[in-house]
Amino acid sequence: MSTTAVHLVRHGEVHNPERILYGRLPGYRLTERGEQMAALVGAHLAEHDVALVRASPLLRAQQTAAPIAAAHGLEITTDPRLIESGNRFEGQRMGHGEARFTDPRNWRWFANPFRPSWGEPYRAQVARVAAAVQQARAEAEGREAVLVLHQLPIWLARRSAEGRPLIHDPRRRQCALCSVTTLRFDGDCLTGVDYAEPAASLTVHAVDATGGKLT
Repeated sequence: MSTTAVHLVRHGEVHNPERILYGRLPGYRLTERGEQMAALVGAHLAEHDVALVRASPLLRAQQTAAPIAAAHGLEITTDPRLIESGNRFEGQRMGHGEARFTDPRNWRWFANPFRPSWGEPYRAQVARVAAAVQQARAEAEGREAVLVLHQLPIWLARRSAEGRPLIHDPRRRQCALCSVTTLRFDGDCLTGVDYAEPAASLTVHAVDATGGKLT
């Protein structure tokens, strides 16, 4: 029975001086530090037997995938199933203006954390990422595949793979910038999940999607 690995790579730090929840908005690129992070994850995977590199259509994911693909002489393919999660507050500064939790007009969007009511359902995110993972596993059977995407879809896919509830505390997600969450398969059976942070040396002063420090 063949052993296959599918690596879920989160993109690097994004240029976001206005601290916007950018979500699926186009045009958000990596910072210089984000490019350095991408180079580190590229080096981390350079000696792996990578058969394909696939990325979310968003610029930050495509840029992160570039050094990984280059190290293996591969073209980046794009999979819309790897896109960032949908969010009602996309384009807003979290905690400010229209996105304030303290504004009673927003309370309906926070009514159900199990769905969640403010954005794309957790189960929908798991379903689309799982489908992308299974396709990549089949195409790279016996070798390794790299999928570059976004924090929440990766974290939910991992929790689902580990049989844990999808509802969680966002502050406790183990999915740093340019981290690698690896799903290991024997045939089509998941046998294990690994996690690595090849860009950890650069994340101390980095910021996340809403401008919060990643400490």
